[in-house]
Amino acid sequence: MQLAQQTVAACSADGYNVSASVVDRSGVLLAMVRAGGAGPHTAEASRAKAFTSASSRNPTSGIAKAIQSNPDAAGMANIPGFLVLGGGVPLKTGNETIGAISAIGVAGAPGGYLDEACVHKAITALKDQLQ
Repeated sequence: MQLAQQTVAACSADGYNVSASVVDRSGVLLAMVRAGGAGPHTAEASRAKAFTSASSRNPTSGIAKAIQSNPDAAGMANIPGFLVLGGGVPLKTGNETIGAISAIGVAGAPGGYLDEACVHKAITALKDQLQ
């Protein structure tokens, strides 16, 4: 819950009303926080981004780039439950997933790269607690 709260706070500090979802290694929702002014669609979008990142063990921004540059990867956008937009980030130390938390997804900023930036700010703020 603290990671989701910190992510929403990071985006709010930049003027963005977002939702943040944290999922486990299986992509099951552990926590979700939605800023008061965030659109209703952002709750499900953040969960789907987190699920996509947890399932693939990759940032959703990287998946989006792969789809754009590699026609063979385009089918990833059609996997049920996947949302291939920036803003989903796996939580890892090196190549290992951190504890029970696998990924966080954020939706609501005017661009996936901004959603992702909020995640990185939150991870930096909580790094000592996430190890």
